Amino acid sequence: MSDSLRTGHTYELSPAALAAIRAMLDAAFDGDFTDHDWDHGLGGVHACVEDDHGVAAHGSVIMRRVVHGGRSYRVGYVEAVAVRADRRRQGLGGRVMAALEEVIDGAYEFGALSASDEGAELYRARGWQLWNGRVEAYGPDGVAHLPDEEDTTYLHPAAGRPLPAADAGPLLFDWRDGDIL
Repeated sequence: MSDSLRTGHTYELSPAALAAIRAMLDAAFDGDFTDHDWDHGLGGVHACVEDDHGVAAHGSVIMRRVVHGGRSYRVGYVEAVAVRADRRRQGLGGRVMAALEEVIDGAYEFGALSASDEGAELYRARGWQLWNGRVEAYGPDGVAHLPDEEDTTYLHPAAGRPLPAADAGPLLFDWRDGDIL
């Protein structure tokens, strides 16, 4: 089986390529991948592994603003990471994450993501660290506390830069429709 990894910005992907990625994500998440989830993964850099049967793995990194300790950070936020069911546990998720982490190292102050129970092991094994502080988001009615995200939010230092310290205050994410994180 021949696997190829390619990266590209959303604008560089054809409508057919985007449709193939979306179809794989829908199947990988057992129909629990919403239009909002899809929208969250667009507008950044995609890493996609393809094999003889189509899209085998995907992830993207998009820019988000996070306020912490009185400062606004440009953060590489990882979205839409999945591996096709027949290709799981073969290192494809790690290949996708390595490509996304390279983008984070080159373009952002740190990386962030919200991990599912199934995905958390992959991220921890790659050096992502569970955030041990409060998570909040700007919302239409002001700042909203997101306690359910406090045990699923992981950070990754970019190019050796230090991560924010939990004792300096919450991570305050920008608002978006659907799941905020």
